[in-house]
Amino acid sequence: MIWESYRRGFDAFLRLEKSLSRNSVEAYKRDIEKLTAFLEENNIAVQPAGITLSHLQDFLKWLNQTSLNARSQMRIISGIRAFYKYLLLENLISNDPTQLLDMPRIGRKLPEFLTIHEIERLIAAIDLSKPEGERNKAMIETLYGCGLRVSELVNLKISCIYFNEGFMRITGKGDKERLVPFSGKALKQINLYLHEIRSHATIKKGHEDFLFLNRRGAKLTREMIFTIIKDLALNAGIHKTIGPHTLRHSFATHLVEGGADLRAVQEMLGHASITTTEIYTHLDRAYLRENILDHHPLYKPKHG
Repeated sequence: MIWESYRRGFDAFLRLEKSLSRNSVEAYKRDIEKLTAFLEENNIAVQPAGITLSHLQDFLKWLNQTSLNARSQMRIISGIRAFYKYLLLENLISNDPTQLLDMPRIGRKLPEFLTIHEIERLIAAIDLSKPEGERNKAMIETLYGCGLRVSELVNLKISCIYFNEGFMRITGKGDKERLVPFSGKALKQINLYLHEIRSHATIKKGHEDFLFLNRRGAKLTREMIFTIIKDLALNAGIHKTIGPHTLRHSFATHLVEGGADLRAVQEMLGHASITTTEIYTHLDRAYLRENILDHHPLYKPKHG
């Protein structure tokens, strides 16, 4: 009973004080559920205040026996740590057993990204003869042209698009808002979809302001976006495991390779920390070498 009471308090803390999104709060909730599942499975009758470092080390071993990779395990441990920080803050416990717990070691895995040519192939694979073709093209142009998260795309509202100014108002993680400029291609395709396709749709009540709709006139789901992109990749002959985030990653990669300032990319992506953005600096060696030769004083040709 105490576990449930503390979990409810933690849930309210994350939503009200930390202003986290529903998806983030649910993720933390699942982390705590993993720990209580471990306790139940091993007949360990202990309340949050009674959890020791030894319990948590056994919990890590238990996680290792599942199909979860090191990155997923690390995410769960981070959630458990956040829970215990909350309990300390609320004076519900006097010691934090997670402080000395070692995190699983992981390498810094770079997400998959597409080349500019592959992006063009993906767009060319869209069947514009089908009713959803123009919509799908507008979605791909927006994902790649603006670097949106899939949740930001499905929740994008017409009232948040400033067509004359060339900006979108995006609500990202933690309900933080940012202004994102969009390309001429994305603008043209959105206008085409709005006026030629969407204007003829019967729209479900309450979904009138959402930009991208399914055939029933309701906003699209995240899962539907994944399916659309995977099918397009298959039709385009792209043999990479990709999803909506691949387009966001490609957007950032191409910006950085093109010389964009990392802080500007951070603003565009809505990253709270520049460290998160730095993963996009995996420039190809030819580009990196060219820049060193062009800008480093030791490599500059001497005159005279």
